Amino acid sequence: QVQLVESGGGLVQPGGSLRLSCAASISMFSIYTMGWYRQGPGKQRELVASITSGGSTNYAGSVKGRFTISRDNAKKTMYLQMNSLKPEDTAVYYCNTDPAFYTWGQGTQVTVST
Repeated sequence: QVQLVESGGGLVQPGGSLRLSCAASISMFSIYTMGWYRQGPGKQRELVASITSGGSTNYAGSVKGRFTISRDNAKKTMYLQMNSLKPEDTAVYYCNTDPAFYTWGQGTQVTVST
């Protein structure tokens, strides 16, 4: 059974940084395009960044230039470096394939507030 485990969230002031991690027990992790998603209060879940098996990346306009997605196929782990955080980045962050195929994990809460 595939498990997606997100970690690294927390409370940070505007302008701060966080690094999220996603441990994925997907047997052929390296071949999948993976994505970071988020769901803010009262909002639908949205894809914020994705990375292909070859390392090509794509970002939502709202995070481009501030977030960096990366992956370590040997560790079956994906990361999201988030800089210059804004209050509107407050959300529960999830990882999954892109498009999402597996059962969602618990997510990790990111709160950007003074």
